[in-house]
Amino acid sequence: MDCQVSEFDAFVRARTPALLRSAYLLTGDQHLAEDLVQSALARTHRSWHRLHDSGNAEAYTRKVMYHLQVSWWRRRRVPESMSGVLPEPRGGGSVPDHAQQTALRLTLRAALLKLSPKQRAVLTLRFFEDRTESEAADLLGVTVGTVKSQTAKALAKLRAVAPELAELYVLEGTVR
Repeated sequence: MDCQVSEFDAFVRARTPALLRSAYLLTGDQHLAEDLVQSALARTHRSWHRLHDSGNAEAYTRKVMYHLQVSWWRRRRVPESMSGVLPEPRGGGSVPDHAQQTALRLTLRAALLKLSPKQRAVLTLRFFEDRTESEAADLLGVTVGTVKSQTAKALAKLRAVAPELAELYVLEGTVR
């Protein structure tokens, strides 16, 4: 039993930063992201006895996060505000132009604030997590058509509210 506890502890220490980044993109708020990750990890802990051998613990935790976020959307309809800073991966290389990166972050943050939580979740899954439409639909418990329509609406809104991000799309070779 102690081996399982230490394995779960190692999993939490290793994967929490990545889970927090995804949760922040889903929620748009650092504190809500921390709550989401903690709730998902609590559920993962309850199922650890069947997850630790299969190697699917992170996939399970992420799926729990997405399902919790969807249930939170359905329960509360309160105004949102994004506060805090997007967590960065640890040990990354140095950034050549801090001013440009800061301006980009502020622009992206303001644009994301204008999206609905569902649109942010779909974009997070599709482009940050690199999930297929069917994977995103499965994780969110919606149809593929909903994922497609929410993606299209979200990208159209991003293009309208932050046209300066279009250069990033071209540079990164991502969505146009």
